[in-house]
Amino acid sequence: MARRSAVSSAEPIAERIIDVDVAQEMETSFLEYAYSVIYARALPDARDGLKPVQRRILFQMADMGLRPDRGHVKCSRVVGEVMGKLHPHGDSAIYDALVRLAQPFSLRLPLVDGHGNFGSLDDGPAASRYTEARLASSALAMTADLSENVVDFIPNYDNKLTQPEVLPAAIPNLLVNGASGIAVGMATNLAPHNLVEVVSAARHLLAHPDATLEELMRFVPGPDLPSGGRVVGLDGVRDAYRTGRGSFRTRATATVENVTARRKGIVVTELPYLVGPEKVIEKIKEGVTAKKLSGIATVTDLTDRAHGLKLVIEIKTGFNPEAVLEALYRYTPLEESFGINNVALVDGQPRTLGLKEMLQVWVDHRVTVIKRRSEHRLAKRRERQHLVLGLLRAIVDIDEVIDVIRSSDDSETARTRLMSVFDLTHVQAEYILELRLRRLTKFSRLELEKENEELTAQIAELEAILGDVKQLHKVVAQEMTAVSKTYGTPRRTVLLDSDGSESQSAVGTVAAKRGSAGLGVSLEIADTPCWVMLGAGGRVARTTDDQEPVRGDERSAHDIVRSIVPGTVRGHVGVVTSAGRIIKLSVVELPSLPGSQGGVSLAGGVDIGEIVHCEPGEQVIALVSLSPTAEPITLGTASGTVKRVTPGEAPKGDAFDIITLKDGDTVIGAGHAPDSSDLVFVTSQATLLRFEASTVRPQGRPAGGMAGIKLPAGARAVSFSIIPADSDARVVTIAGSSGALDGTEAASIKVSPFDLYPRKGRATAGVRAHRFLKGEDTLTQACVSQVPVKAADTSGKPCALPEDDQRRDGSGTPLTHTITFLG
Repeated sequence: MARRSAVSSAEPIAERIIDVDVAQEMETSFLEYAYSVIYARALPDARDGLKPVQRRILFQMADMGLRPDRGHVKCSRVVGEVMGKLHPHGDSAIYDALVRLAQPFSLRLPLVDGHGNFGSLDDGPAASRYTEARLASSALAMTADLSENVVDFIPNYDNKLTQPEVLPAAIPNLLVNGASGIAVGMATNLAPHNLVEVVSAARHLLAHPDATLEELMRFVPGPDLPSGGRVVGLDGVRDAYRTGRGSFRTRATATVENVTARRKGIVVTELPYLVGPEKVIEKIKEGVTAKKLSGIATVTDLTDRAHGLKLVIEIKTGFNPEAVLEALYRYTPLEESFGINNVALVDGQPRTLGLKEMLQVWVDHRVTVIKRRSEHRLAKRRERQHLVLGLLRAIVDIDEVIDVIRSSDDSETARTRLMSVFDLTHVQAEYILELRLRRLTKFSRLELEKENEELTAQIAELEAILGDVKQLHKVVAQEMTAVSKTYGTPRRTVLLDSDGSESQSAVGTVAAKRGSAGLGVSLEIADTPCWVMLGAGGRVARTTDDQEPVRGDERSAHDIVRSIVPGTVRGHVGVVTSAGRIIKLSVVELPSLPGSQGGVSLAGGVDIGEIVHCEPGEQVIALVSLSPTAEPITLGTASGTVKRVTPGEAPKGDAFDIITLKDGDTVIGAGHAPDSSDLVFVTSQATLLRFEASTVRPQGRPAGGMAGIKLPAGARAVSFSIIPADSDARVVTIAGSSGALDGTEAASIKVSPFDLYPRKGRATAGVRAHRFLKGEDTLTQACVSQVPVKAADTSGKPCALPEDDQRRDGSGTPLTHTITFLG
């Protein structure tokens, strides 16, 4: 009963239910939330280009004295100060904003100097307790003159402190560093630009307020991204500069290089904005797995802090590197699109701005800052001069000033009497009463007079600035120039006012076919005709077309062609060695070189020793075609043996024997000889034998050849040549001493027309070709070649030859330098 009584005696709980219209509540709450996000978080102010959290970080770091000339402090300390005094939000959001201000790959001009792991494009930063920071030198320009009433200060979140509504921003940060953010119902994405270019455009707009967009784009042609790269196509950039919205494509900076002697690769040194190497590698692997990409052997990341970004994409043999690069642009982040949406706060309202509007907002802001700073400085200097004038007046009769003060009962009486006796203001009299006695010296008076003169000049200068708009604009322009010189850097991004079609030509040169990947174009190099060349210095290369290079007036060590044969890009040619072997050489592995007008250049070729393996003592003699339809391969040896071999199906394997040599014998010359051509031997005893190639019947590869020239005891053949019928050729012989080392004793050289030497029968002794001078007993070198005959010295540099000698067996003229190659 007691329990029931207690329950019954309890009073019912009062309920308070308020009916609220859901639509109205949602509208009000949503607007408040949207307002908070737009104005307090996501969008930058067009004047300083900073979001509230970024502005508060820079202001608080400046207030903490974290200047560039002082030590770094823990980022957690900076985050705590900003969060506790100005930005009552999560520490992770503040730290993320601080990190971005310090990343050189995010901002074109970083505003924070970070120490420690501030992350990369692929990895996040270390925790704030591990990293340190201080202001970068460029941030000083953003926060300069804050103490001179240049901007308005507003209360912080609890009305206990104040913070700047906007920073003075001597740097056009909105354009230079860009911005990105997502608000409610709107977003912003501004591209970074070059400081020097933006300042130049701003100065032009300051001097010419009616400047057109085309005039401003002469100074700011396009974005300048922190990572460099290439901007392809500027139509979208022009649209963005005109309307505030547009897009452009960014491409990586990539070159095709020889990564090994046999393989080419794509070397990437710059990536699109905010694209990391790990992301690129991952997409390449996905593309290869999905068979969207082909021709890629390996991808190696050689990026380091000392040399910067370097990705090496090795291309498989037989694939066109330019075509593979085009596929990489298509299927990987090596090419990305950047959408411009220039939304920023102007007078507290979000607006979409074009290039001229963004520049105009910053220019107007700087004019206002300089004007307010000048007004503040003028007031301070007038105030100081007022005190100096009162002090000078008192010092003139300092004894009476002291008597007045000593005879006064209190400070209030002293102040009143000073104002009355010396005609001083209240401020001047108060200042004199607080004056220290050491200021009453004669030297102090001279200092005061000098200070008064300086103040007068400064006041006049400030009044001139405030009284004349042109003078004010001149000061603004001068400070803009100073900032540009101090913090400006050269442009990093290359602007291409096209669609990148210069790379599309590579795709057009390959055969079209439909593959399983659906590319529609083969990445393999087409099997087109070309010419393979071997230079005097040992470099080998192929031409880019089937036009036989013209041997012109070469002047470079790499231009002298020693041997040249036709071939196809995906075929093979043979390398004849002194050991009587033919080594197969894959043409596609050779660098392709365009012919030069009037001659060829092998400077971009590869050393044949890097792609052809020779045994010790074995030397490369010439190149030959392995085509079954080619003329017979003809060889001459040092023992006077000659052999012709009809080309057939080349044996399998990388090398095979073309002649069976006797012990101690070596091949000294090789080439293709039709029946109508002449075969020519020149011996060490200065004899020359010329006979028709038709007298040498072709033999099989294992054969040892037949007698070519009859040699006396102790003699050897020093040259074997193949001369086409009815060609204009020359015989070049160099005589010397058999007991002297090369280049240590004088030698003589003789050039004579080939027509002076009659044809003889095979296996005969031939005719005399050079008469020895005193001290000469052998021919050290000889050559029979079509005009023009080329010679090179020990460094491979071309040498001039003497005029023709019409005497078949005449003596030579003295040599002034050593010749190592004739051909």
